[in-house]
Amino acid sequence: MQSYRNLKVWQKAHAIVLSVYHLTAEFPPDEKYGLISQIRRSAASIPANIAEGSARGSDADYARFLSMALGSAAELDYHLLLARDLQLIEDHVYQAISGELDSVGRMLNMFIQKLRSSH
Repeated sequence: MQSYRNLKVWQKAHAIVLSVYHLTAEFPPDEKYGLISQIRRSAASIPANIAEGSARGSDADYARFLSMALGSAAELDYHLLLARDLQLIEDHVYQAISGELDSVGRMLNMFIQKLRSSH
């Protein structure tokens, strides 16, 4: 199996994490242990699960970790939607990141299907 760092889906997910860290650095300090923490945790969980899954011994395990990454992407999308609705981020910022999350989600789904069909 190739290194997770060479996977386009991991690269896109990592780029999202970097964007999210920059974005949340501008949030109010009273959100440090609330929304900032939740957003950063769910964002970092996406590429982390891709990386961890790649080190597992079977396609089934890898697919399970990719499914967890997919769940984290959905969780992140909700947290960003909440941040938008609380007027912590502008709609165009939410739309841009949400679009990237949709792309990552499609890539993860295709990867999961590929792993499951190899059995």
